[in-house]
Amino acid sequence: MKLVLLSGGSGKRLWPLSNDARSKQFLRILDGPGGARESMVERVWRQLGEHGLQQAAHIAAGRSQVELIRSHAGADVPLIIEPERRDTFPAIALAAVYLYSIAGVSLEETITILPVDPYVESDFFAQVQRLGEVLEASGAELALMGVAPTHPSEKYGYIVTDAAASSSDAPSYRKVRRFTEKPREAEARALIAEGALWNCGVFAFKLGYLINLLMARRLPLHYDEMVRRYASLGKSSFDYEVVERAADVAVLPYDGAWKDLGTWNTLTEEMGTQTMGSGIVTADAANTHVINALGIPITVLGLTDAVVAAGPDGILVTDKQASPRIKEVMAHLQERPMYEERRWGRYQVLDRLAERDGSQVMTKRVSLEPGRNFSYHYHLHRSEVWTVLSGEGRLVLQDELRPLRAGETVQIPAGCRHALQALTAMELIEVMRGSELGESDIVRLDTAWPEIVGYCAT
Repeated sequence: MKLVLLSGGSGKRLWPLSNDARSKQFLRILDGPGGARESMVERVWRQLGEHGLQQAAHIAAGRSQVELIRSHAGADVPLIIEPERRDTFPAIALAAVYLYSIAGVSLEETITILPVDPYVESDFFAQVQRLGEVLEASGAELALMGVAPTHPSEKYGYIVTDAAASSSDAPSYRKVRRFTEKPREAEARALIAEGALWNCGVFAFKLGYLINLLMARRLPLHYDEMVRRYASLGKSSFDYEVVERAADVAVLPYDGAWKDLGTWNTLTEEMGTQTMGSGIVTADAANTHVINALGIPITVLGLTDAVVAAGPDGILVTDKQASPRIKEVMAHLQERPMYEERRWGRYQVLDRLAERDGSQVMTKRVSLEPGRNFSYHYHLHRSEVWTVLSGEGRLVLQDELRPLRAGETVQIPAGCRHALQALTAMELIEVMRGSELGESDIVRLDTAWPEIVGYCAT
């Protein structure tokens, strides 16, 4: 079995802590081993390792998430990189073609697709490993996992199945009759009475099944060609394009803990404390949580069933039941993210200013982790000034290498080649000034430190 974990998300459902640069699966907000905080990605990758499944797994993600995924799951995590953000059908088609034409996976191999951020216990992955058996035993085109509902939720899709057999030697799977997407509570209650299961987004197929489907649609079977044509595939879900049109689908029930932590009300149910960051919640503020990523304290008095979330991108105060509406409310917000994690560390925007002559000024606080480094690069349309607050490192400036320590300042004009490696944890204030301050004004020469130092030798 090969596993493909889909890492998508627009970053709006857990605003203001999540954004387009850091989707919800990268928030270190869950209780992890030893009292440490871990993200959803770190949690699921750890669980896969506990079941010996990491070696069989790839993560499919857009280019903008590559550095984050490597930071959370390890530098060697196998990735299938989407050239741009699409929906689940293009992402899974690209992954299948990669496994077929690049990784050389057999057409008879079972491919299992699952989200990168399910909140589950260990036995969930033992059930995932059974999906290959279900494909063989049922003869179905697809094998899904369905979660036994705990309540009539309007948030999930439902899988309506044939009645479960009662004999002891009956198969553990059921055949699927139809799908119902996010019904009203009364209909959900009726579906549960009928034995329907929640669709948790986990399913399996033989690689040959999807390759034949792509052939029938005259889509590329070679990875490089699929990448070139990726934008033309359109945005459509795998459920719509494949699952709901399949003639024979089986489902394996799972009667265990499963939760989608996609909204503030569900995420706070798994927090071990009422406050995270600087905050006070009074005793009469029942079922209220504060998640504070800012340096200023937040105090909540007598407000029940609420979430107060504060981050560099903004502040949210919401009733818990209303919190899922944040995605639609923020749908048209196109502000630049004020906080990002990178492979080398993280930064937070402190201030932005537009001057009368059209130039822009942005001030950041930058954290560089020990042993990590910026790429060797230059900018065409902006200059930078670095002030080192703490730590020490090695600076490469115009092919010259020198130490850099706390208290020092570096002037970097436009067109000047520069890189920095942290010997200890470093904190910088970076002031950028110019007509273009975005990612488009970066010309990278190299990213590996030994190669960067090699520029100095020559």
